[in-house]
Amino acid sequence: MASFFQKLFGHSAAAPPDTAALAVLGADMHSHLLPGLDDGAETVEQSLELLRAMQNMGYRKLIMTPHIMGDFYKNTPTGIRAALTQLREAAAAAGITNIELECAAEYYLDEWFQQKLDSAEPLLSFGGDKKYVLFETSYINEPFNFSETVFNLKSAGYQPVLAHPERYTYFYGRFQDVEKVRQDGVLLQINLNSLCGYYSPGARKMAERLIDAGLVDMVGSDAHNLKHTETLRQKVLPTEYLRKVLALPLLNSSL
Repeated sequence: MASFFQKLFGHSAAAPPDTAALAVLGADMHSHLLPGLDDGAETVEQSLELLRAMQNMGYRKLIMTPHIMGDFYKNTPTGIRAALTQLREAAAAAGITNIELECAAEYYLDEWFQQKLDSAEPLLSFGGDKKYVLFETSYINEPFNFSETVFNLKSAGYQPVLAHPERYTYFYGRFQDVEKVRQDGVLLQINLNSLCGYYSPGARKMAERLIDAGLVDMVGSDAHNLKHTETLRQKVLPTEYLRKVLALPLLNSSL
């Protein structure tokens, strides 16, 4: 294992590698790189810059997940797929050809989510037949319908994936509740930038605890802009906990 990490990170634990550090993951399954859909990339040009940054860190596949959130981000599967087609064409024209581009969505667990689940139009999922559905909640308030929504997702044939559980403050001091969520069949995805304390010290502490407990199933960049990718490259790559999380049986490489 030591030789693997020496090859992956170089001989010095203090210095991040320059390129291809995250090639072992293969796929990033959480980002906001599609142009003009949410609080991520605003233009195709910004999207292309982000694609290059992700490619330079070793990613070979990006599953981009725009927000779908009530009245705020009224994205639809049709609109998201159209933005994906636009970005694929722009990437090909720009010579960015060695990275696979796919889409899903990051659904917000709100009062409108059940309507989307009940609709005849399938939810945007990823992972082929696994039908992974990425969803998030309020950062502060625990949703009253969390368990019911998980049950309904699974009953409809989807595999729920909770985005960045380390960022939900209602879990702080209640680690057993996070463990129960996973025991109830929800996969957990942490944000890589949490490992350097980008969001908060509390998020970093929770991410480290989830890694130590072996409860992380996927990792995502959650990249919205070049600040996020640069933080990942400069501050996350040297961290001890990146090595620890990459040693877990993550699902990214199977996507």
